Amino acid sequence: QVQLVESGGGSVQAGGSLRLSCAASGRYLSDIAMAWYRRPVSGDQLELVAVLTHTDLTNYADSVKGRFTISRDDAKNTLYLQMNDLKPEDTGIYFCNKPKGRLGTTLYANRVDPWGQGAQVTVSA
Repeated sequence: QVQLVESGGGSVQAGGSLRLSCAASGRYLSDIAMAWYRRPVSGDQLELVAVLTHTDLTNYADSVKGRFTISRDDAKNTLYLQMNDLKPEDTGIYFCNKPKGRLGTTLYANRVDPWGQGAQVTVSA
């Protein structure tokens, strides 16, 4: 049984930074592509924010390029999302999972694992 546990969320002012973590059990993250998703305050739809493949290729949503960095620590089997220069529109609940859906020109067609509880990120103006 795969379990994903997100942590590291919080409340910051615009321009601040946060680092999210996603600890995985039941699966080696280094073997697969992983992603961060965001559910914004305004809606129910999850949006792909960043993808990291097992060959260390990255893909980012235009809205976060240059500000967010996705990475992985294989020894800890943990995925990270370093978020810098945060903006109020980054507010939402962040989840990690296998990538599914479109990000830029790439369509990911994975079967997602059970979702974790997510990490709340709140950015005030």
